[in-house]
Amino acid sequence: MTTERASGFTLSAVVPRPFDDVVLEVREALTEQGFGVLTEIDLAWTFKAKLDVDVPPQVILGACRPQLAYQAVTSEPSVATMLPCNVVVRQVDESTTAVEAFDPQAMVALGGAAVEDVARDAGQRLTAVLETLTRKR
Repeated sequence: MTTERASGFTLSAVVPRPFDDVVLEVREALTEQGFGVLTEIDLAWTFKAKLDVDVPPQVILGACRPQLAYQAVTSEPSVATMLPCNVVVRQVDESTTAVEAFDPQAMVALGGAAVEDVARDAGQRLTAVLETLTRKR
């Protein structure tokens, strides 16, 4: 298994483990890369409560590495609209989970060269998070 670009703006990995286990692993891997989780949005719960629809388990973790966030907003203040880095953990089936992270390189397209170094660093760290997940069995 490898980490790949899922779209023009995300990095992704699919891992052969249950959702609850992967959520914990993602949190641990983010911490190892210097990120903290500032927010957690349980989409399945929200959709059920607000729309009375059922969707597979899915959470959005709002991850932040303060040093990178500070560097980014001092280079280009409007980059703050793209913070924190969102990491989505989504159940595919009972034994498979998908993980996607916003690719910070997409920030360069919007924020310009001023945020290029920050995007590169954040991208390497988020890729390392996903690679950690794909190495576990």
